Amino acid sequence: MCHNKAATGEQYNKWKAGPHANAYNVLSETEKTNKECLGCHTTPTLAATEGVSCEACHGPGSIYKSMTIMKVREKSIESGLTLPTEEVCKKCHNEKSPTFKGFNYEEYCSKVKH
Repeated sequence: MCHNKAATGEQYNKWKAGPHANAYNVLSETEKTNKECLGCHTTPTLAATEGVSCEACHGPGSIYKSMTIMKVREKSIESGLTLPTEEVCKKCHNEKSPTFKGFNYEEYCSKVKH
C-alpha cells in the first residue's frame, strides 16, 4: 500500500513491470531447481515465483517499516534499510552469471529507478 501511491512514486508498479519481478520467470525448468541460479533470481524469504523483491536490494522491511522510522531516511538506514549501491547490485550482476555481459551501474540503475 505505502509504495504504490502516485504521490510516493508508485514503486511497487515500477518493480512489478521491471526485470527483477520477473527474474524467476526467465529461468529454465532446470535452472529453477539450481541453488546458484535461485540465489540471484529469487528472494530467499519469499516465494520463488515473486522473483527478486524489494528485500533483495533494500533489506527486510519488517525491521524498518514503522512510519516513525520510515519518515526519516537516517533512521531507516540505522534500522536496517540497505541502499542499493553498486556493490549490492554486483552480488548478482557479476562474472559468475552465465549470461553476464558487463555491468554499468549508472545505466542499469536508470532502468529500474523507482
